[in-house]
Amino acid sequence: MTGGWRLVVVAFVMPLAMARPEPLAGQQLEVTLTEAVRRALDVQPAVVQARGGVTNAGWQKRAAYGAFLPTVTIGSTAFRQNTPSIVNGLPVDAGTYQYNTSLSASLDLFTGLRRVANYRNAAATEDAADAGLVNQRYQVTATTQQLFFTALADEELVRVAQAQVQRTQEERQISVNKFQAGAATRSDTLTSTVDLGNAQLALLQAQANLATAQAALARQIGVDGSVRATPDSQLPAVPDTTALRAAALQQAPVVAQAVAQERAASASVWSSRSPYLPTLTATYSTSSQGLTQPWNGFDATNRNLNQFRIGLSWTLFNGFQREQAVALSSVNLDVARAQTADTRRQLSAQLTQQLAATFTAYAQIGITGANVVAAAEALRVQQERYRLGAATLLDLLTAEANLTQAQVNQVQARYNYLIARAQVEALVGHTL
Repeated sequence: MTGGWRLVVVAFVMPLAMARPEPLAGQQLEVTLTEAVRRALDVQPAVVQARGGVTNAGWQKRAAYGAFLPTVTIGSTAFRQNTPSIVNGLPVDAGTYQYNTSLSASLDLFTGLRRVANYRNAAATEDAADAGLVNQRYQVTATTQQLFFTALADEELVRVAQAQVQRTQEERQISVNKFQAGAATRSDTLTSTVDLGNAQLALLQAQANLATAQAALARQIGVDGSVRATPDSQLPAVPDTTALRAAALQQAPVVAQAVAQERAASASVWSSRSPYLPTLTATYSTSSQGLTQPWNGFDATNRNLNQFRIGLSWTLFNGFQREQAVALSSVNLDVARAQTADTRRQLSAQLTQQLAATFTAYAQIGITGANVVAAAEALRVQQERYRLGAATLLDLLTAEANLTQAQVNQVQARYNYLIARAQVEALVGHTL
C-alpha cells in the first residue's frame, strides 16, 4: 500500500473511531447514583422477594399469636321434607321449612408448650426475614454502585482513548513533517501510522465497553435500552475502621439473619417435643332447631341445645414419629449453629479482603495521580526533543504509551476505591 492510500484509509477510519457507539446518545436517560440505587431497589427481583418474605413472616407471626385465641364457628341450614314430621314435640305439615342454627367456640387450653414454641419460631423467622431484606437491599445497592462506577470509569476511559488518538495524530503529523523535511526516515511515518491505528482500535474497544456498561446499568435499574451515569458526589475519604469489625460481627445483616434462623431452629426443637405432653381443649356450642328463621329471632317453638366440653388427649406412642421429629429438629439446630459461626468467619474474611482493597485503591489514587503528572511532563519533553532531532520516534511513542497507561491506572484506581468501599458497606449493612 502506497503512502497516499494509507493516508486516505487513516482519514476514513479515524472519524469512525471518534464517533460515539450510539448515534442517539443525547437522548439517553441520565441518572445519578442516588436515583440509580432507588430504581434498582424498586425493580430487582431479589429485593421484591425479600419484601415478600417479610410479609409472609409477619403473617406467620400473626397466625402463631392467633393460636392462643379461640376458634369461633357459626352455621345455619334450612330444609323441608314432603311428609309431615314432629319438631320439638309439635306436628309439622309437609313442605314446611325447618331451620338449624349453631354457634361454637373452641380453645386449646394446653398444647404441651407447642403454641409458645411456634410463636418464638415465628418471631425469629420474622427477624430473619427483616435482616434478609436489609442484606438484600445492601447487596443490590453494592451491585448497582459497582455497575454505576463501571459505567463512569468506562466513560472516562473513552476520553482517555480519545486523547490518545489525538496525541498519536499529532505525533504522526510531526513524523510526516520531519520526513518531508528530510529529518526523519520513512520508517518513522509508518510506525506512527501503526500507532495511530492501534489508538483508534483502543478507542473502539473503550466505546464498546462503555455501551456494555451502560446497558448493564440500565437493566439493573429497570430501564430499557441504556442509561448514562452522571457523577453526583466527590470522592469520599477513607473510612474509619476502628470498631468496624467488632460491630459487623454482631450486627451485620447476614449475621443477624443467621442468628435469627438459629433461634427459629431452637424453637422448632421445643415444638417437636410438645407431643410428649397432653393436650387440653375446651369447647362450647349452642344450637337452635325449629320453624322460625334465625334472622327473626326464636320463640317457644325453637329448642336450644347448649354444650360445654373439656377434652384431654395424650399420645402415648405413635410409632416413633415424635422421636423422628425431635431428632430432625435437633439436627437442624446443630446445622444452624454451625452456619452462624461460619457466617461470622466468612464475614470477617470478606471484610479483611474488602478493607485491604479499599486502602490499597485509596493509596493508588495518589500514586497514579503523581504518575500522570510525571508522564505528561515526560511526554512534553520527548515531543520537544523529537522535534529537535535529539530523540527517536521510539522514545516519543514510549512516553505517549506511558502517559496513556498512567491515565488508565488513575481512572481504575479511583473507581476501584469506590467499588471496594461499596462492598464494605454491603458487608456491614450501613453506610460508612
